[in-house]
Amino acid sequence: MPINFREKVNLICKVADLLRGDYKQSDYGKVILPMTVLRRLDCVLAPTKETVLNFLPKVEHLSEKARDLTLNKIAGFNFHNRSKFDFQKLIADPNNIAQNLRNYINGFSANVREIIEYFDFDKHIDRMDDPKTDLLYLVVKEFAGIDDLPQ
Repeated sequence: MPINFREKVNLICKVADLLRGDYKQSDYGKVILPMTVLRRLDCVLAPTKETVLNFLPKVEHLSEKARDLTLNKIAGFNFHNRSKFDFQKLIADPNNIAQNLRNYINGFSANVREIIEYFDFDKHIDRMDDPKTDLLYLVVKEFAGIDDLPQ
């Protein structure tokens, strides 16, 4: 199936429009790149998300490293997410979007958390979490609206 690049470009333009005024154009990537990574991982993990969540009680007693290895195997990748949140659940609770997004990010295996930390994205979560603008919610909602991102 061919990739609809126009749809992906439109998404980036919509997010850029949302960021305009709060961010300089040169800083859009500080939001768009980590959000793209998070949404792509969300899509990849969707088929095994419930299986991973259901297996959590069986690995609670393990060290983080052993737990990550086990849950990665269940997810079928070298990473997993053990948060109850995904993008659809994040946008279902707009009043707690920042807290829930942080929970979602912290639910990833250590290797993914390290990547997201590299982006210093937590700072941007704070910056966008303004109840007057709902910018964080609007950005997450835009990314949640795309079915999948190219591999």
